[in-house]
Amino acid sequence: MITSLEPTARPISAESPLILASTSRYRAELLRRLGLAFEQEAPGSDETRQPGEEPQALALRLARAKAQAVAARHTQRWVLGSDQVCACGNALLGKPGTRQQAIEQLLLLSGNSVQFFTAVALTQGSSGALYQACDLTVVRFRPLGRAEIERYVDAEPALDCAGSFKAEGLGIALCAAIESSDPTGLIGLPLIVVRELLAQAGFTLP
Repeated sequence: MITSLEPTARPISAESPLILASTSRYRAELLRRLGLAFEQEAPGSDETRQPGEEPQALALRLARAKAQAVAARHTQRWVLGSDQVCACGNALLGKPGTRQQAIEQLLLLSGNSVQFFTAVALTQGSSGALYQACDLTVVRFRPLGRAEIERYVDAEPALDCAGSFKAEGLGIALCAAIESSDPTGLIGLPLIVVRELLAQAGFTLP
């Protein structure tokens, strides 16, 4: 696990309600496991990669941007942002969006070890508090034929998932091995580090 906890200021209140800066049902389902009440809001932030930006830096920057965009609209509340970047060699893969793109992504991932960087950022606008971390999961994909990939994409179209597969579903059949300190990181929200960030901010958790 690659983790960085970087508080820039102390929070002004541990009782501020929490907003998840995402409309993702996957992240919402994961966050509910921590037993905290929260709302969801789309961040509407720019997700363009900067020239030469490394995958971990990109994931962290986008997680911060999402959290800060929502925090600017709700300055007294805590906001949690998250972003995932899939790196296969020099190629960075996002959500495929289409069946054809999903097939092309999986053809690229076939037989390769792929890094999934899942970053989280917790911030509060009024205090300027910022806590952040990045989880790393390495997935080794089996060699996959095009026909097998097409069957998978038709059975479980993961068009809203970086790398075009869901390890929590049928996508696990595409893998030869997964190396991770937190299985929830690959799904989209690493709860081990999220819990640590929330505790740093003063939230009461188990």
